[in-house]
Amino acid sequence: MSSSKMDCHPIDLAEWQKLPFSSWTESHVSSWLKSIGIKEHYILKLNEEEVTGSVLTTLQRDYLSKTIGMKSGQIEHLLKKRDDLLKTEQSKTNTKTDTSNNTRHDKKVNVLVSEGTPDRKVQDDGTNACNDIVKSGVGSCEYRKFDQRPTNFRYVKHNSLPPETGPENMIVPCHEYKSLEVAHKLDSKRLKTKVASEVLRFACACMNMRANGTIHFGIMDNVKSTHRHGEIIGIPVQSQEDFVDALDYIEKCFKGSNHQCDARKCIRNPCFIEVLDKENAEKTWVVEYDIVPKASIVKGKLYSVGVPKFSEKDGKVKCEEQVPYHRVGANTPRISDDELIRFIQDLREKDQQREEAESSANQTPLEFREDQKRKLSILLTGGKTHMDNSLFYIVVANKIQPEDLDNITFLVNMNLFCVFDFDPDSETSGLYGKYKEQKAVTPHFLNDYENNKRLENADLIASLKLFDRVSWIYCNGRNNFPGNNVPCDEITWIKIQKKKMKKAVSLICNEILPRNSFVVIFLFMSDVEQPLVETFHEFYAEMNGHDCLAVIAESKETYRKWSSLAQVSCPISALKEISIVDMPLSHVDATVQSIQLSKNQPERKLPVSNRGLCFLKSVDEAMLDSLEIISVDQCDDTNLEIMSDEEIKETELYFYRGGKINWINFWLAEKHKCGNIIERDAYKEASTILDDVVHRHKAVRPIESVNIYHHPGGGGSTVARQMLWSRKTKVRCAVVKQSKEVTIVCEHAVKLREHDENDKNKCLPVLLLLEDQNADYIDDLRRHLGNVIATKKINQSVLCFILLICNRSNDPERKCRASPSQTVAVTHKLSDQEKPMFQTKVDQLKLEFEEDFKFILTFVLMSKEFQPSYIKDFVKNILDKTDHSSSITSLIRFVALLNCYVKDSYISVSHCEAYLGIANHFSGVKYHAFVDHLTDEAKLIFIHLRDSSTHIQLIRIIHPLVAKEILTQISTSMPQSSIAMELIKDDVLINHRFERDPFLKVITALFIRRNRKSRGDQEDTAFSPLIEKVCTERGGVQKAVDLMKAAFIALGKDAYVAQQLARLLYTNERFEEALEWAEEAKSLCPHDTFILDTLGQVYKRWFYHLYDTLEEKDPSPEKGVEIISIALKGISAFRASEKTPMKETVILNSSYYGEVDVGCRLLKFLSGVDVFSKTTGYSELMNYLLTDYIPEEVKIPWQKFHQQLKGLQKSLRQALECISEDLSYFQIDISEEDEELDARDPEQVYNPRLWLTKKSAVYAGFFCGIQEESDELAENASTDQVNILSPFQRQMKSYKLGGGNVSSILSLLYDRKPQRAGKKLEDILGMYSESLTWKDLDETELINVIFCQIALNCVLPGSSKLLSLKQLQDLSKGFKTKGKYMSSASALFLFSLLFWPEDSKNVSSTDVQILLLAIDALQRLCEQKIQHMAQRKSRIVTHFFLAKARGLNKIVHRSAIEKQIKGTLSERKLKWLGGEVWKTKEVVQQLKRIEGWTENENLYVQCGHKDKIRVIPRYSASLPYGNEKVTFYLGFSFDGVVAFDIQVMK
Repeated sequence: MSSSKMDCHPIDLAEWQKLPFSSWTESHVSSWLKSIGIKEHYILKLNEEEVTGSVLTTLQRDYLSKTIGMKSGQIEHLLKKRDDLLKTEQSKTNTKTDTSNNTRHDKKVNVLVSEGTPDRKVQDDGTNACNDIVKSGVGSCEYRKFDQRPTNFRYVKHNSLPPETGPENMIVPCHEYKSLEVAHKLDSKRLKTKVASEVLRFACACMNMRANGTIHFGIMDNVKSTHRHGEIIGIPVQSQEDFVDALDYIEKCFKGSNHQCDARKCIRNPCFIEVLDKENAEKTWVVEYDIVPKASIVKGKLYSVGVPKFSEKDGKVKCEEQVPYHRVGANTPRISDDELIRFIQDLREKDQQREEAESSANQTPLEFREDQKRKLSILLTGGKTHMDNSLFYIVVANKIQPEDLDNITFLVNMNLFCVFDFDPDSETSGLYGKYKEQKAVTPHFLNDYENNKRLENADLIASLKLFDRVSWIYCNGRNNFPGNNVPCDEITWIKIQKKKMKKAVSLICNEILPRNSFVVIFLFMSDVEQPLVETFHEFYAEMNGHDCLAVIAESKETYRKWSSLAQVSCPISALKEISIVDMPLSHVDATVQSIQLSKNQPERKLPVSNRGLCFLKSVDEAMLDSLEIISVDQCDDTNLEIMSDEEIKETELYFYRGGKINWINFWLAEKHKCGNIIERDAYKEASTILDDVVHRHKAVRPIESVNIYHHPGGGGSTVARQMLWSRKTKVRCAVVKQSKEVTIVCEHAVKLREHDENDKNKCLPVLLLLEDQNADYIDDLRRHLGNVIATKKINQSVLCFILLICNRSNDPERKCRASPSQTVAVTHKLSDQEKPMFQTKVDQLKLEFEEDFKFILTFVLMSKEFQPSYIKDFVKNILDKTDHSSSITSLIRFVALLNCYVKDSYISVSHCEAYLGIANHFSGVKYHAFVDHLTDEAKLIFIHLRDSSTHIQLIRIIHPLVAKEILTQISTSMPQSSIAMELIKDDVLINHRFERDPFLKVITALFIRRNRKSRGDQEDTAFSPLIEKVCTERGGVQKAVDLMKAAFIALGKDAYVAQQLARLLYTNERFEEALEWAEEAKSLCPHDTFILDTLGQVYKRWFYHLYDTLEEKDPSPEKGVEIISIALKGISAFRASEKTPMKETVILNSSYYGEVDVGCRLLKFLSGVDVFSKTTGYSELMNYLLTDYIPEEVKIPWQKFHQQLKGLQKSLRQALECISEDLSYFQIDISEEDEELDARDPEQVYNPRLWLTKKSAVYAGFFCGIQEESDELAENASTDQVNILSPFQRQMKSYKLGGGNVSSILSLLYDRKPQRAGKKLEDILGMYSESLTWKDLDETELINVIFCQIALNCVLPGSSKLLSLKQLQDLSKGFKTKGKYMSSASALFLFSLLFWPEDSKNVSSTDVQILLLAIDALQRLCEQKIQHMAQRKSRIVTHFFLAKARGLNKIVHRSAIEKQIKGTLSERKLKWLGGEVWKTKEVVQQLKRIEGWTENENLYVQCGHKDKIRVIPRYSASLPYGNEKVTFYLGFSFDGVVAFDIQVMK
């Protein structure tokens, strides 16, 4: 018994409440019965009888009494509760239906999205449209055409037909429904009897009423069921013959052969109509019988029928008494005896009415002709008067016949995003082949959209070339193509490809294109198959309905078949609204072209060197997709006839509101369709500079640059574009698109320059606009372009490229002063000449825009020179009128916060809609835009932008200064910390799916990005400006901490936010918390150099704090335990970071610096501990650190530390050596991205060589222990005194003077006072015996001595301490060039310097071998060091160059070359990059040109009689093609010997 009880109630009470009762199992029913108080033994009995929810609805009193044995009280209670339950469920269904039918209004509705979206509240964009119809049953269906055999007609399960009807006008059929829900399971005989009885009764009534009618089997007629009246349920049909044979009862049931014959004529054979059911594979049908009582058949007759009944007693079919029937409303009762006479009398009138109705029906009705042009225009433009580039188009097409391929111009002119092509032969004989003749496309398969590599959206878009070219997706294989993408049949497609299609459609609709930014066109030009229907279902579901869908079907039959299948998702009536049927493709082509604003130009014009023009095909142009090319005939494809005055006004208004100027603005101004654009003084200055460059007889360098620095929102971008527009007929102009790789930009720029030109030395220069690119990017581009120029042997006096560099800066005038000859500044301040021009323009715009003038605030502000008082008053006026509690005001606060602190920040319109709870939708032909929902004040300060590549709509404040003022004024009542907290805690914004990655990057920048003067900011900041601002508020540090914690969670536990939080905490001396967050960051990114370094920084700052706040002057060993423990943990953390593989952008591992800092400070602390601070304490400490000796006082307290402390000197020296080695290899600049994460001190970041020299001195000073008499040694260094120094003391003294490592020694060469550097070098060398041999020193010290000799010769060539080249060569003989104990890179570098021959032919074979082995080893070591880090290769430093002089004087340091180059820092840098250095007179006189040759793309020089040495070209592309004799300058770096300025010998 107990087990039975357990079985009865396994379901939680809440579960059955959530489910419709039709879905209840026996357990659910048992739970419900218990909840209403039914006795336990009855519940068990019902459970055993398998009473489910469906069975519960049909339970009768007799069954409960007799079978279950229930008493009447329990029965009454159960049935009442059951009926209450049915009513509740019915009302829920009706409510759901009503809700679904209502238009979704603009309410902020939050729903929970499951499946991969954890606890994320998002806006309800409407339920899945397919499921609306399938599950909630709200779809309505149309009847099959009366008295016609169905072709391509189907019903959809759970859709509804209109209610049953009686006769109307005799021709319009009346309808009767029979579900056969149970009866269809009957055996053949019983089923035929049941069907015949219903059909013959209904037919008799229709014949008597002289009215057409249809009886439907498989449609619900009974509202007592859980189904609705008229709901299509369908029935399985085992045998169609049963339904046909049911009519054989006509002869048995009608009286007399005449009536039987009439019935046969009037009752049509059954039609079997398939019922589509997405949730069930079993086929079901609706069976329909049409009754057509023609007047000629039924005139003057009254029909009676005896309906057949099956007798269960004897198993025979018997006919009832023959009686007449008629239709009364939707019912079919018999005609009573009382009514019969009257009915017979009325038959004559009915006959007459029937004849008249038939006569009228036979007249051909006037066919209604739809306005197809208007409908097509509305479907494709959303109600606009013409089609422009504001919408993207997606085409889904099947095979297009060859004769129609000449009519696809409208598609070529369209702003196509992608094409889903179901024609496997599309390339050879279809749409793809024809389209790609005129436009560039990228062919894809559905697999390409699966994103198996899990790329971020931006990376996926880049990899698929989306937005750059049309993506052509082969959806069902591709013939004549290698690989397994072959066409498959419908069933295989649904099994394999359907899920891929679903992914692709979902990705495009939800991740790539914003809602309502695109229209999907289904182009059916041949027979439709199921895969096309499935594609429609997917788009319909993802787009939440049929808005933005259009169907073009050339044939009615094709449309009929498709619509009958597509109605599973979308009702037939809705499909008609979006379909253009029976319109030839040629008509579609002409119609759409008539509303297209711009026509595709198959070719555009470019200027050529002979002052003529050439054509650039659009297919070729699309292949140069890293550039936006400005042609001579730019915008000439615009059709002004259909561009309305309103649109021209909108275009102009957008610019004057603060939007970026477009080429169409210049074009319209030239056509006098709008006002001229003001030419500022900066434009004239830049034009003068540019004209001077272009019109020089001989170019100074092949790549020139003009810089425009401008205040944010100051109009610099407009000036730059004016430069391009005004020169598009004289030079070739292009804008470099954002985020394009340098190598690709270079390749495309070269192709643009050489397009359709014969002589590479006479091409017109290319003017390239680069906007807001960092210096590294520009330098890389210049270097790549220079390499190509050298490779192609273009004359160096030919101007090839002009880089127009347009960058924002908060101090453009300072930037201008740094390089005045090639830089102009665009500021907010207007000159005396500009002021009247701006005022005149303001007056013109007032007249032109009238009501809209208030919206051009940005231009008005500019005319007022952005006066703070004017901006302040304007913002105050706006905010005074604003409801500060509204969500729109919150949005203003958020956007202002982002715009103020993050450069180029915005919020997508999609995010704004989600936040405000707006559901964008089309209503009729009007597009309800986000802007319509804004207040007047918000409309004034928000500007709508469109991303130039993706056309995604964005929102920002009209000007950065306005954003700043809004934030300032709002902050008086709501601190910025509160605004930021509200922003990052808003789940709707943070979790909104569309454009999520870019939005989260902006939020991340808000908390991580620091200000840097080098990027044009006003000052350097230690944290993001927002965090620094919040820290100034009351209780600000805690607010900043709370903000960072919230950001960490909101950004999905971002490791770098945790790292910055750790920095914030240790900066504010909250070390325990800082340690927790540094450990948290480490757990998330265990192999990140910066994060591991930050862990070390926490301990470092903690150690510094404990040391600085120490109260005792000479602490005891016990007091020092905590301090030493923290310091050593810091060193361990730094060492862990040092062992981590470095990121590609990292040149130096910053953790070595941290280790040295902590180590040096720890040594200082140790020397202050009371044990070591006595008179003899120093030697005691040295003994402790450098030997096995342990003083008794520290033995027990420091027992955990002895090993680490004794290794401190060696580890510090090793760390200094590692820093020195990296600085020897690489330049010291740091990438912008890494600048945000670097926790080092500024000197370590920006001047590491100076830091190294200082720290080397501190380290050495501690270990020297040199008393005053030792200091005299340096001044009076005699041979005897030299011998007094131990090797260790000598090394430390050397370190102290700057000779302890290679980088420190080379840094001395940059001393502005050569005498001072020379004195230090002489002091270092004075510590060594003049009769020194290589056996006297270890390798490191020997390397340093030789470097000191070379450096001394560079600064004091006549010094008495100098050795000869031969002596240095002998000293270096101890270095090893191969084997297990091969010398370090520094030693091998010295080999290359010392043994490079003065005369390459007269050199001993021994020296040649040394040189060959050393250079080969150097190259191998360097390759290992820069493995997987191509970026580091371009940063390798060349230290020395080969001069014409002999002996040691053949070695010239880089600093000597740099002294010969004149100009500002940026100008000198340009001369190095542009190769002008090698043309400088002094350099040419000093350096020696080496002769060599190229072979198999390598460069060699002769060394000796037989041997050759491979020289690396510093710029690889500068190597000439083929095998040539060349000359070049030779440089020495840590990657071997390198060649500069390679020239082919004449």
